Amino acid sequence: MRIGLYGGTFDPIHDGHTHVITELLERKIVDRVLLVPAGEPRLRENSPIATGAQRRTMCQLAINDLSPEFRKKVEVNPIEILRTGPSYTIDTVEAIAQSYPDDEILLIIGSDAYEKIDQWHRVDELLKMVTLEVIARPGYAPDSARNIDAIDLSATQVRLSQSDQLSPSVAAYIKEHNLYVS
Repeated sequence: MRIGLYGGTFDPIHDGHTHVITELLERKIVDRVLLVPAGEPRLRENSPIATGAQRRTMCQLAINDLSPEFRKKVEVNPIEILRTGPSYTIDTVEAIAQSYPDDEILLIIGSDAYEKIDQWHRVDELLKMVTLEVIARPGYAPDSARNIDAIDLSATQVRLSQSDQLSPSVAAYIKEHNLYVS
């Protein structure tokens, strides 16, 4: 099996993220997606606004809103949120590889994150353990990136506009918990 490891801050998870998930599965790039909300993102200017537990819950709600065909192939993995201290992708991949020893792990990253990959912890070791699947994001499109018609949307835009680019359950959760209100 090809396991797609899709990490991110997901603050909040939005339609751009779920579009990537459904396209990866629909195009048979991966057989299964492990959605991994970041614990303490190292290469971001600001810390997440929502707590790890809240981001994990929003990820699960968004997955639950997918069609049954896709929902059964996606799992929210809290490994980084449960880890104390800094969390590095290499640590996550090493742990995931133990659970999927006979499977190929595809690391799903946006082309914007790919531009900083040389700053990642133990990146040379990481790249020996995974197949890198770079998704072209509007405005960041290296030649090696896969074009899946990504939605030009960021979590920052969603937070600022209280966008309708959220799954219904995530939108309700954000409203109920007064998240992202300035």
